[in-house]
Amino acid sequence: MIVLGIETSCDDTAVAVLDSEASVLANVVSSQDKIHQRFGGIVPELASRRHMESITPIVNDAISRAGITLNDIELIAVTRGPGLIGSLLVGFCYAKSLSYTLGIPYVGVDHMAGHLLSAFLEHSTPAFPYIALIVSGGTTSLFKVEDFNRFDLLGRTRDDAAGEAFDKIARYLELGYPGGPVVSKRAEGGDTTALHLPRAWLEEGSLDFSFSGLKTSVINHCHRIMQVDHLTEQQIMNTCASFQQAVIDVLIEKTSTAAQINDIRTVVLGGGVSANRSLREQMSLRCGNEELDLFLPSVENCTDNGAMIAFAGVQQYWAGDRGANDDDVYSRSHLGR
Repeated sequence: MIVLGIETSCDDTAVAVLDSEASVLANVVSSQDKIHQRFGGIVPELASRRHMESITPIVNDAISRAGITLNDIELIAVTRGPGLIGSLLVGFCYAKSLSYTLGIPYVGVDHMAGHLLSAFLEHSTPAFPYIALIVSGGTTSLFKVEDFNRFDLLGRTRDDAAGEAFDKIARYLELGYPGGPVVSKRAEGGDTTALHLPRAWLEEGSLDFSFSGLKTSVINHCHRIMQVDHLTEQQIMNTCASFQQAVIDVLIEKTSTAAQINDIRTVVLGGGVSANRSLREQMSLRCGNEELDLFLPSVENCTDNGAMIAFAGVQQYWAGDRGANDDDVYSRSHLGR
């Protein structure tokens, strides 16, 4: 089965083509970073407009790279939510229209399911069940993944997602956008113990996350310094390193706890922030010490892409799911509810 995957949940227009063996024939991503950099964050209206301009050329590019034609496509998988409503509507309406025109089925995919299953795009794949930590600009969540279509939500952020906190710290320090990579880069030259920052463990046994207090502590620390003088480059690097380490400590500890509570020995990492080198290295070390099998998707499969949507979509299709003409998008994930 040839599957076309379309992902437009946020600011990347992503399209991929998978074959019957779930091999990726093409995976094309059009970034909007340059459009949103001047604003220090994503402007929803600009994002949806750019999706409208990009969707047809990106679909055509993916089909060309895959060496197929539109008539070869047998199934369309498209992100239905969560995300920015305007951005989601561009991809979802396009997919429904193409489905109707070609006379083939489509399935609406939860963006989180794509990240939860992204490890299956690699050569080495996990066995069920496994604990999955999904870390991105829109969410920070822990799931117990039972199979390709069963996901149990164990914990999620109560306020800022980890990626969102990275973006806000980067914007406050005027480091640029997107925040994750620039903060991580500055952190390489900093001292992770320079600032005594809080870790929000919440109530005993909780697998939820909270990063708003950490973000506020960092901003207050920098504000006190800037009332007297400007931040030096070393102070900026120390701030980034200490902040990043505080986030990583909580992510790793909560993931380890989830594995212990559920007596599961396999861990999967996903989402855009999981491309962070320090997080990957420290998670690998912790899992090794606790004899947990860790699966880290390649960086290109961690960030938003059409391949993960195509893979998750075909699993839903085989389970009997079909999209309807009156289906609509949604802003919050339906998984684990």
